[in-house]
Amino acid sequence: GKRGRGAADHAAGGVALMIVCSCNAMTAAQVRGAIAAGAARPKDVYCACGKSAQCGCCTPTILSIIREEPSRRAA
Repeated sequence: GKRGRGAADHAAGGVALMIVCSCNAMTAAQVRGAIAAGAARPKDVYCACGKSAQCGCCTPTILSIIREEPSRRAA
């Protein structure tokens, strides 16, 4: 049978390749890279990736990733 992605896939970086935005084909790694470069809002992430919001369905996921990343405001 088919098996789901488990902790081993997560540890191996499978999550980094996850498509966050289907409209723009943006991966979680691209979103995290934009955040590391200073993006603090979904709009900033789109801009840093050279994209623009399309349907908006990915906005909650981008917000979740922003909240997961270490805060740059402490600097």
